[in-house]
Amino acid sequence: MDTPVVLPWWRRRSCKIVGATVLTIVTWALLVWRFDGERRLRIDRDDLTISTVRRGTFHDFIPLRARVVPRATIYLDAIEGGRVEQVMVEPGDMVEAGQPIARLSNTELELVVLDREARLIESITQLQARQSLLEQDRLTNAKALARIDYDVVRLERALNRRKSLASESQEQRDNLQDELNYNRRLQPFQVESNERQEALRVQQLPQIAAQLTKLHEDVEITRAKLASLLVRAPVAGRMTAIDLTVGENRNRGERLGELTPDSGVKLVASVDEYYLGRLRPGQTATAEIAGHEVPLEVERVYPQVKGGTFNVDVRFAASAPEGLTPGQAVQGRFALGAATTATILDVGPFLQASGGDHVFVVDKDGGSASRRRIRIGRRNIEQIEILSGLDPGERVITSNYQAYGGVARIDIQ
Repeated sequence: MDTPVVLPWWRRRSCKIVGATVLTIVTWALLVWRFDGERRLRIDRDDLTISTVRRGTFHDFIPLRARVVPRATIYLDAIEGGRVEQVMVEPGDMVEAGQPIARLSNTELELVVLDREARLIESITQLQARQSLLEQDRLTNAKALARIDYDVVRLERALNRRKSLASESQEQRDNLQDELNYNRRLQPFQVESNERQEALRVQQLPQIAAQLTKLHEDVEITRAKLASLLVRAPVAGRMTAIDLTVGENRNRGERLGELTPDSGVKLVASVDEYYLGRLRPGQTATAEIAGHEVPLEVERVYPQVKGGTFNVDVRFAASAPEGLTPGQAVQGRFALGAATTATILDVGPFLQASGGDHVFVVDKDGGSASRRRIRIGRRNIEQIEILSGLDPGERVITSNYQAYGGVARIDIQ
């Protein structure tokens, strides 16, 4: 009968330690062999887009995607609200300056205008009466002074005649002398009073005239409130929109329609915010319209960024092509600089995830690609300028990097 061999406790423990150590070393070796210390990812070659870095001509432009808009648009708003009584034009009609477009009615406004006009006319009448009274006072004062002057002359003559007549009594001569003295003393008082009243009249007349002018203007403004119920075209042009229905009520300030004067058209383009610092008024651009290349010029750059884009106004360098209609789409390109020789790479979806900070460069054998930091410069819709990190002839994965976060190497199958 066999007898089981029992190992000492210290030999059993040594075997367990050695076994665990060997297992750990093997596992670590396998990991090193599998990952080489890097996070790797396996991708089929058919799922990748690979582009070659090359030395070539970089065309410094950005795409132009614009729409045709009128150079000027005039909005017609209701100055005073009211009920629509008549609509005289339709969208698309040509109108002349001052031509009636629509007629509104507002009974409450008419009553208010009549009441205010009556009060203004009453104030005008009072000022005109004051003006007439000042003129009458001037005439009365002038007559009073003339009367005194006349009495002085008359009494002097009468007194001189009676001094030579022995039949005249001394009492009669004294009476004439007293009356003459009274008028002589009264004369300077009347002169002073006339001067003071004339100065006051001269001061008040311009004030009254200014008040009368203001009141007349207020009357015209008040009457214009009623005149505004008849909506007229401010300038000649085309009615691009008018949304009015007979019988409906419109409040003050509501939009009644749009009028486009015959001042030509322009282009409004939405440009990616990346190019905000590179576009300036006066820069050239081109657009393809009806199979012809048309020269353009940047007219105004709006710095407000909305939804990742900003707007640019572009005018035609020469006369605008015929047949353009508002809302029409136009495509072309902005010229940001002259074409230069540079190290370039094709644009790809990888820019959205990497921002041009890094790329995956394919090894010479084509079996893998490693992550590498780069520095880029200018770019357009087709090309990226490589400033450092890549050499001509190297191949780069330019497809989407969205799932490559933290990956250092890609195994290409």
